[in-house]
Amino acid sequence: MPHDSAGGHSTPAGALFRRLPGGGPPVTIQLDGKPVTAAAGDSVAAALLAAGVLVFRTSAVGGTPRAPYCLIGNCFECLVEIDGVPNRQACLEPVAEGMHVRLQSGTGGVTAP
Repeated sequence: MPHDSAGGHSTPAGALFRRLPGGGPPVTIQLDGKPVTAAAGDSVAAALLAAGVLVFRTSAVGGTPRAPYCLIGNCFECLVEIDGVPNRQACLEPVAEGMHVRLQSGTGGVTAP
């Protein structure tokens, strides 16, 4: 079953998002400690969506599940932790072999001054 740590709905991998033919060579990233195969050139968001991940984070207020919306860096709904750095926009980050991605809860460790 696809990864869904925020309690949202999930579907079998590929049911909503499918890869187009002719993608780059395979790249393996880690999602919350589990391997996910992506294609070189994918954004982290595209790789996670293709793997069946529908919830990327929970909101800071209310804990509601959030997922990518615009996929062009305007909405900030796809925030994840990448290689230990929270609040990275998954839609703008290309996958890299061995990258460690964690789904994010709330503010991702950012606190108000």
